[in-house]
Amino acid sequence: MSSNFENVAVVKKANVYFDGKCVSHSLVLADGTRKSVGVIMPATLTFNTGAAEIMETVAGACRYKLAGADWVLVAAGESFNVPANSAFDIEVTGEPYHYVCHFA
Repeated sequence: MSSNFENVAVVKKANVYFDGKCVSHSLVLADGTRKSVGVIMPATLTFNTGAAEIMETVAGACRYKLAGADWVLVAAGESFNVPANSAFDIEVTGEPYHYVCHFA
């Protein structure tokens, strides 16, 4: 995936979750596609989804677990899919996890 986005609108106010353990900014591309770009600090968190998501790992690493599945490790350059209307656990134990969330 590309290292930058062209022609985007950025929502100035950050999305801050879990007492600051996850901070992201929402982006809207010229074609209306929505994404968020963020960082998760070391923690184990549970996120709920509305739309399906692709979580692209930009830097760092994490483990994630979808409902009914085992933990899976992902590192920079890898991604994982999260179904719509579900939840997933994510665990960051080392350096902060930098991600791009691509909404379907």
